[in-house]
Amino acid sequence: MTEDRDRDRDLSRRRFIREATIGGAAAVAASGTAAAQQEGGNESGGNETGGNESGGNETGGNESGGEGNESGGNESGGGGGGDQVPAWSSFVQDANNFDGTEDLRGQSEATVQVGAGDGLAFDPAGIWIDTGTTVIWEWTGEGGSHNVSNTGDLGFESETSGEAGFTFEYTFEEGGIFEYECVPHTAQGMHGGVAVGEDIETTAAPTESGGSGGGGGGESAGVQLPGAAKSAAVALTVALSSTLGLTYVFMKYGGDYEGDRVE
Repeated sequence: MTEDRDRDRDLSRRRFIREATIGGAAAVAASGTAAAQQEGGNESGGNETGGNESGGNETGGNESGGEGNESGGNESGGGGGGDQVPAWSSFVQDANNFDGTEDLRGQSEATVQVGAGDGLAFDPAGIWIDTGTTVIWEWTGEGGSHNVSNTGDLGFESETSGEAGFTFEYTFEEGGIFEYECVPHTAQGMHGGVAVGEDIETTAAPTESGGSGGGGGGESAGVQLPGAAKSAAVALTVALSSTLGLTYVFMKYGGDYEGDRVE
């Protein structure tokens, strides 16, 4: 009778260990499947979101392109008014008062102040106009005597004046990107640029943080697990811990076999 009881106890222990092992393996498999499904769902959601954002940007760009010309208010400063801006050289980008491209396309005339800011700048320093538009430079009377002189082949140049209200105008009949300067103050960075027409070299508009299309240098976040994966990992840990604890107790102290005892 004692031998039968011991044999039943051994069989019960082996059965318990086998079932506990199978249960633990099933828990591992279920957790892995849940994590994989969560990861796949995140990737799918990310792609879908990206597509929607892309579509939104494309539509928004067209709308702003149509309305911005009418209002003349596409002060890009940080790229507002479209995804592309003229590819200015450093001569213009480093100019005093340069704060991005002001889109003035759709207007027959555009006005630029001479002697703006601290008196040694053009305002706006970079403009984008249509072919055939007349640009009027108007002196503020600040910063001393200035002139407007093309640095390229167009050759337009005004006389030097310090009189407030003095004007000089030029009609741009040729497309391209043209630069100009105030000769008396070119060393101080008094430069400007005029982009004319659609057939010009462009670049991605800068983001609000100052980078071209990039993220702008925030702190990189560490790797983060999806919520479902965290929950699965916690559940798996609890299940395995419980299984191992029960196995230890069962193997050390045995079970109650009163009901299985052979008479």
